[in-house]
Amino acid sequence: MTEALPADPRARAAEPGGLLRILGVAFGLAVIVGSTIGIGILRTPGLVAAQLTSRSSIFAVWLVGGLYTLLGAVCLTELGTMLPQAGGYYVYARRALGDTVGFAVGWADWITYCAVLGYVTIAMGEFAAVLVPSLAPAIKLVAVAVLAFFAVLQWAGLRLSSRFQEATTAVKFLAFLALVAACFIHAASSPAPAADPATTLGHAPGMVGLVVALQSVVITYGGWQSALYFTEEDRDPRRNLPRSMIGGVSSVLVIYLLVNLALLSVLSVADLARSTLPAADAARIIFGGRGARIITLLSLVSLPPLVNAIMMIGTRILFAMGRDGLLWRGAAAVNQRGTPVMATLVTTAVAVVLIGSGTFQKLVAVASFFLAANYCISCLALIVLRQREPLVDRPFRAWGYPWSAGIVLAGAAAFLIGVLLGDTRTALVAASLLAAGLLGQRWLSR
Repeated sequence: MTEALPADPRARAAEPGGLLRILGVAFGLAVIVGSTIGIGILRTPGLVAAQLTSRSSIFAVWLVGGLYTLLGAVCLTELGTMLPQAGGYYVYARRALGDTVGFAVGWADWITYCAVLGYVTIAMGEFAAVLVPSLAPAIKLVAVAVLAFFAVLQWAGLRLSSRFQEATTAVKFLAFLALVAACFIHAASSPAPAADPATTLGHAPGMVGLVVALQSVVITYGGWQSALYFTEEDRDPRRNLPRSMIGGVSSVLVIYLLVNLALLSVLSVADLARSTLPAADAARIIFGGRGARIITLLSLVSLPPLVNAIMMIGTRILFAMGRDGLLWRGAAAVNQRGTPVMATLVTTAVAVVLIGSGTFQKLVAVASFFLAANYCISCLALIVLRQREPLVDRPFRAWGYPWSAGIVLAGAAAFLIGVLLGDTRTALVAASLLAAGLLGQRWLSR
């Protein structure tokens, strides 16, 4: 007698009691765009313009930052298709450098996402309070309620949470395009913004300013790696991951260039450089007194797909480490709807504690160190595995290897050194958290 197939063959678990293989390119694009485009692009253009002297240099830095991010995406896509397992950076570090480094990367990655969950949900509470002032005394309660909603959404299953990601990312994408269109329409019917004489002399930006601007841009592209965490749940990661990674990063690059072009159609370079929230300044020029509320609403709309993606990523990291025995194996428990249930509960609980204590604010600073260090280790893992396991099947190979990997690794190392030199105290805190995790690993793996 032959075994009966499930009603939907695409919904088979990757292994009995494991994650479901039901995701595709649409989700991959949505999780990258949804977790990358957000508040950063509404603020960072002003920071970048303050370091540069002309429109051409501003666009050049955003383009170079995007191309560097794309290069990193194609390098890590090789690892994602070679090792299509849940967990992202943790999987590659463990395969290349062993359990200890793998655990350190996974632990740091998970702490980072918990901290960002606290930060982003508090931001949602603050934006909600701007729109509804009566919520101002209850910002933390709003943040906890948002976390509870997303935990329930995860519990409802992968199919529902992935569709939520796709739908909310589409709304966010259209909202940003609407902002771009409004700027261009206004510019077409209004005089061009007056140029500041200091910005028309053609002086090249200083090296320090150029580095600071490029660092700011690269940070704003953060989130591009999100699809790597879901390859085990993809129906065909060999084909879908490259499309998601390259398409997702390219989409973000286009939106970022359009936003900068749109802002400079309304603001002069000098005005952009002086602005702490240039999108709000542009909206105020276009819509008058309603501009600030429109940008607040846009900021609020940009956050749900980010929270959903972060929650999903954090639980996959815990799931992967639990399954491999580097944490309590109960963390790998998955319900019939494809949700790592214990990992979801633990991630949510830790984020709630961080919100209540306010310590997420300190951890967000630490997160920049962890992100830089983990990216650097993952780039190194690509090189190590190419050397040590040359015969392993690689459905996608990094373009221009080894030069591409060398450029990405050098950039990641430079960024890490910059973080270390720029905030040594935070780096020491990060090292302490890593040491605590490594010391507690034996107990955590029981």
